[in-house]
Amino acid sequence: MHQHHACGCGKPRASHAAAKPLCQVRQARPLSLSIHAATPVTADTAGCCCDSNSSPGNDADTAEESDRRSSTYPYSWQVSGMDCPSCARTIETAVRQVKGVTDARVLFSSEKLVVNADNDVQSAVEHAVKKAGFQLASPSPSSATPATSPGWQQNRMLILLALLVLASSILSQFAPAWGDRLFVLTTLVGLIPVARGAWQRIRSGSPFTIETLMTVASAGALIIGAHAEAAMVLVLFQLGEQLESYAASRARSGVTSLMALRPESAIRLEQGKRLEVSLAALQPGDVIEVAAGSRLPVDGRLISPLASFDESALTGESLPVTRASGEKILAGATSVDRLVMLEVVSKPGESAIDRILQLIEEAETHRAPVERFIDQFSRIYTPLVMLLSLLVMVVPPLLFAGDWQPWIYKGLTLLLIGCPCALVISTPAAITSGLAAAARQGALIKGGAALERLSSLRRIAFDKTGTLTLGKPQLTQILRFGEASESEMLALSAAAEQGATHPLASAIVAAAQARDLVIPEAQDQQVQAGRGISAQVSGQQIQLLTPGHTPGLTPQQSEQIAQQEAEGETLVVVMRDGEALGALALRDQLRDDAVEALKALKKLGIESLMLTGDNPRAAATIARQLDIDYRASLLPADKVAAIRELSQQQPLAMVGDGINDAPAMKAATLGIAMGSGTDVALEAADAALTRNQLSNLAPMIALARRTRRIIRQNVGIALGLKAIFLVTTLLGLTGLWLAVLADSGATALVTANALRLLRRRA
Repeated sequence: MHQHHACGCGKPRASHAAAKPLCQVRQARPLSLSIHAATPVTADTAGCCCDSNSSPGNDADTAEESDRRSSTYPYSWQVSGMDCPSCARTIETAVRQVKGVTDARVLFSSEKLVVNADNDVQSAVEHAVKKAGFQLASPSPSSATPATSPGWQQNRMLILLALLVLASSILSQFAPAWGDRLFVLTTLVGLIPVARGAWQRIRSGSPFTIETLMTVASAGALIIGAHAEAAMVLVLFQLGEQLESYAASRARSGVTSLMALRPESAIRLEQGKRLEVSLAALQPGDVIEVAAGSRLPVDGRLISPLASFDESALTGESLPVTRASGEKILAGATSVDRLVMLEVVSKPGESAIDRILQLIEEAETHRAPVERFIDQFSRIYTPLVMLLSLLVMVVPPLLFAGDWQPWIYKGLTLLLIGCPCALVISTPAAITSGLAAAARQGALIKGGAALERLSSLRRIAFDKTGTLTLGKPQLTQILRFGEASESEMLALSAAAEQGATHPLASAIVAAAQARDLVIPEAQDQQVQAGRGISAQVSGQQIQLLTPGHTPGLTPQQSEQIAQQEAEGETLVVVMRDGEALGALALRDQLRDDAVEALKALKKLGIESLMLTGDNPRAAATIARQLDIDYRASLLPADKVAAIRELSQQQPLAMVGDGINDAPAMKAATLGIAMGSGTDVALEAADAALTRNQLSNLAPMIALARRTRRIIRQNVGIALGLKAIFLVTTLLGLTGLWLAVLADSGATALVTANALRLLRRRA
């Protein structure tokens, strides 16, 4: 690429390289070597394993830093039955105690356990997880499918207990003694599997779980004679587990729908034969066939002459898009009207869907500060409540000579209030829903921390070329200084520029081709560093020079050029044998949605600023059209300095697409990359606009703010209900069954509140 023009983009040569779509982003740390198949499994004891104790080395900040340093995980399993993120923490605690395991993480959104180890730990990990009360599907090289919930076993226990409680209640009306005995039997039937699950979790290093609390509370109620309430508590517990299981699956629905976009197999063409093969068997260069109405299993390059594709699942574009032969189509797109043939261009596990899933999974390792705080708080919350329960049981009878039974009953009720399920799930449920909703809207946000920072933005700085503008200059006008016609000037200029990759050169050649001009052959092309280019065309010396390096211009010609430059255009003077024939005026065009996008941001109270390496005149023209402030003639280091200065005043995001934008994006409160940007920009960013549309910015920020509001509401609901029932229990107004109903109800409430984020808003 030659650097002969004052390009108007202010970017170094590398940033003009062919832009790569989002699906080609290199992952700095892939979370797993492959995505494994889910096998329906059933946990020994269903339930929300809300562990409040800290696992070894699981300090929030340390864990996040460890996540960033770790490389790949050689082992991966699908796991089911998790009702809240604390269930994942219980599994992590058990697996990290296995000798040889250096790190373990359960990805709640995709129900996957990934383990990094120094040696073969497959059987040991499976044994540890089984010991904790869960089971895993064996690793498999096939594609991922979300694990199914063990609903029938849970439903069976719930139905059995409900029928027994109903029978006990009816029998108590006619034979109270026998009815009471049946309540005892009902409690034992429901208590045995819960107690077994509590014991398994205690052995695996997680003593403070809901199973432990339920076991102590139900057993204590039996001992003090509250048989009916003990049985009712277990029924409500099973009902709450069902509600939480359903809520958890709904919270993961965004990830599940992405997985469902990918077919399990593909039709590969080999020597005229059609073979059905697994996705893992497909390699770049293979030719596949996709029937009308079917989805693409991998990224492919269209071989068929012309076809229409529904790409709404990944891009949000509601109308089918027509693609020509040679164009790249992303996995998950649907062939609308015909059978098509494509050449595979993505390796197994590296299609567009795989990349997005990996980004979502990686996002879980970058938790929001509020999420880390809630996580830390929940670890000490349950032990403190259990200590308070013990004091309530013992202190009043000993010091104030009160009756033991009422105070023991109150203490057991407090135990149930000590379950942190609603509190623990309040933040991750909202963040998972927010990330999934953002992906639907055409934005990928890399984790809860980025989502929280996004919600606090008050100003956004934009790069110009490729961000606010299309990054593709177009010929707007031809100035004639002599007798040469416009067509002659353009044909000679295109001949000199033929084969060059500079954006202005491409624009000149494209303009000549659009006019169907005959472009003559050029010889002896030479780039004149900092000045332009020269070539021999039909025996004539043709030069394309920047105005500042063009000799012999008359005052009138210089004035014409200055007028055009004042309007934000870039001028290239065309010389033939030392004579100025005229000048070509080129301008980068604004994105179609740029003006409306900035107006939408202004309505949200967000100021906009343009930072560009372009000359002040061109920058002023663009800024005037957009009605924003600007800083021009900035080198990459100048952009970083400006971002740091502005970030000290208020939270600031940097939006860009080029290599030279990456340092500024890192220096900002939040970096946002255009989806068509360079790999470096996409990796440096905290968020990316996958549809490559600025109009997605305002909805993305509005969604982040809604997520923040819902997190606050959820924390308020969880802690508020706990506080209310704490007071009413001590006053003797509420009992065991209301306490467990309040806990289950709070968990269902905060999850349902979080799921509101998945609703589409105009």
